[in-house]
Amino acid sequence: MSSDKNLLMLFVRNPELGKVKTRLAASVGPEEALAIYMHLLQHTKQVTIDLAMDKVVYYSNEVDQHDLWPNDKYKKQVQPAGDLGEKMKAAFEAAFAQGYTSVVIIGSDCHQLTPAIIDKAFEALKTHEVVIGPALDGGYYLLGMKQLHPELFQNKRWSTEHVFPDTLYDIERLHLSHKVLPELSDIDHVEDLDEDFWEKMEG
Repeated sequence: MSSDKNLLMLFVRNPELGKVKTRLAASVGPEEALAIYMHLLQHTKQVTIDLAMDKVVYYSNEVDQHDLWPNDKYKKQVQPAGDLGEKMKAAFEAAFAQGYTSVVIIGSDCHQLTPAIIDKAFEALKTHEVVIGPALDGGYYLLGMKQLHPELFQNKRWSTEHVFPDTLYDIERLHLSHKVLPELSDIDHVEDLDEDFWEKMEG
């Protein structure tokens, strides 16, 4: 159906020393944590830059017009106020208000994310109301929907292993047709960094 309007939303943190990957920084130090985060941002850009859909980068603090996200490929905005759930809910709300019919959100912590997985998420939304990609740590690396379901963002224990199971519970309780994508690893702790990651970072 050619009337589909797809939007990919990327939630990122402004890459500032001491303010990114704080759990990781406890093990490797803030400079190394920042370098790892910059590598993850570059990876997320490579995965998303050529995808055929509108894209918006939501920054934690302020918009940077001269960073690694090209202005001709990505719209740029500051994340709405509130906790993570309120921020995501408001971002989805704004996207649907602008007329998008399929909206997917990702973060910048998933080194295993590929263009194919994001395409698969939008493909799933042609036949399902919700798509979700579980992370190994109990969170999720991707969430997509065709209209706003506020319950998916409410009463969640963010940054814990309960996020994915609690969200899936709500999806099933609301009887929403859904597709679960392959489980991938998010990078939050030093043990999440495998040899492949270090090789790519050094290369």
